[in-house]
Amino acid sequence: MNFIQEAKKISEELIHIRREFHENPELDFDLHKTSDRIKNFLRNENIEFYSCAGTGVVATIYGERDNNNGKTIAIRCDMDALPLEEKNSHCYTSKIIGKMHACGHDAHMTMVLGSAKILNNNRKELKGNVKFIFEPAEETTGGARIMIEEGALETPHVDAIIGCHVDESLDVGTIGLKQGVAYAASNPFSITIYGKGAHGASPHKGIDPIVIASQVISSLQLLVSRETSPVSPGVITIGTINGGTAANIIPDKVTITGIIRTMNLEDREYMKNRLKEVVTMQVESLRGTCEITIDESYPCLYNNDNMYNIFYDNSVSLLGKDKVKILREPTMGVESFAYFSLKVPAMFYQLGCGNLEKGIIYPLHSSKFDIDEECLQVGVAVHCNMAVNYLNKL
Repeated sequence: MNFIQEAKKISEELIHIRREFHENPELDFDLHKTSDRIKNFLRNENIEFYSCAGTGVVATIYGERDNNNGKTIAIRCDMDALPLEEKNSHCYTSKIIGKMHACGHDAHMTMVLGSAKILNNNRKELKGNVKFIFEPAEETTGGARIMIEEGALETPHVDAIIGCHVDESLDVGTIGLKQGVAYAASNPFSITIYGKGAHGASPHKGIDPIVIASQVISSLQLLVSRETSPVSPGVITIGTINGGTAANIIPDKVTITGIIRTMNLEDREYMKNRLKEVVTMQVESLRGTCEITIDESYPCLYNNDNMYNIFYDNSVSLLGKDKVKILREPTMGVESFAYFSLKVPAMFYQLGCGNLEKGIIYPLHSSKFDIDEECLQVGVAVHCNMAVNYLNKL
């Protein structure tokens, strides 16, 4: 089956769906209109579905060709937008003030719906099942964990899962593949440093938490530059520092917040432990005290080696070798798809959506982000091709 041709046949429908999502962005788990739009589409296509993780949706197509012992592959997308004011002037610009699909989730949902439509129309040729997972709150706490807890990967059991993210740095028509670890793990942290307030003219009578905080910030940078391997990426970023009320007052406390990004479990645990040790010792050496909180956020996203090889071969046969780019470096960004990759063999790829001639060059999470909508049919074709070949040829 020529999935490129099949995707082209529904290209206008894909564009219409994507623009409808783009005009009506919603945030976090508050995705009721988005969820209803997805359910209505599935209902019209006679595809079985149920709600999961609140406004999330799980749909299933059961193959009808020799399916007694058929496998199940899942195709996942995310649903939520960002709290950002759009500055584009297209006919489909966001209608909701302060909200925008600036991360391409409108495209992700559209491609999964398009894949569901095509695969459902060809379910008699499927030797297994295909699940479609629509995840809420990817931009915040991640709905993936809740969906897993509520059984999204079971009944039928998911044997493999794929997903993608649009990427403006890749030309439309191309995809990017990264073997092994593709996205970083994330650990947000908060440090409150307690000192002793005093007059700014008499610092010897107080314990200055601002000075202590400056020493802490400098010391933390050494964890990356001097305590982890230079060939193993890591980041410690301080995002906020708050303290003080006036120029001539030494405050009682200062609060610092930041984030740790790492690429493997060993570095992740080491960074967390050393951050606590370094901060505590630095603060106490300067006569202060501190409270430290480190949150467990998204883990590393790992592309399974076997899934990578299968996906690469299928993509080359579909698009041509020149359209399949091998990504040498991982991204220090995070992806809640990582939770699925910890449970079943997974493959997550980058879908080119950039087009210099059309001015589609602005980065993800920016107020002028957009996609070349031709990428929608490419993503649908890649999704369908992988699903069918995984089920029918393996």
